[in-house]
Order: sequence, then C-alpha cells, then structure tokens
Amino acid sequence: MKTRGSLFAQAVRGPIMLITVGALFAMHQAGVISFTRSWPLILIVVGIMKLLERMYVPYVPQAAAPPPQERPQ
Repeated sequence: MKTRGSLFAQAVRGPIMLITVGALFAMHQAGVISFTRSWPLILIVVGIMKLLERMYVPYVPQAAAPPPQERPQ
C-alpha cells in the first residue's frame, strides 16, 4: 500500500531530475563548473529522492509463508 506522500515523491522525481540536469548544463555553459565533474550531484539527487519515497512507505511486517503441505496420493 502506497501512501499519498510516497506517490507524491514518485511523481516529482522526473521533474526534479530534469531541473537538476538543466541547472548543471546551465552552470557548465556559464563556466562555473564542468558538467563532467558534477555527475555525483545527480547520484545524490537520485538517492535523496529514493530516501524520500521509502520514508513515506509504511512498514508492514510480512508473515512467514506456511510450510508446503504434502498432497495425498
């Protein structure tokens, strides 16, 4: 079961990634930072988004599966 917050985090992941990549390209064009040196920032943003998604998912313990039963032959 996904909560409203989890669905929101999934919905904004794409736009946030596009904004991040666009900002990095803009900084590259302005000569502030080389795009090839800024790729770790993309990994950080992806990691933060995944953490936000998992933070909103409630923990539901899974019951152990019952042992397989033998069928009479």
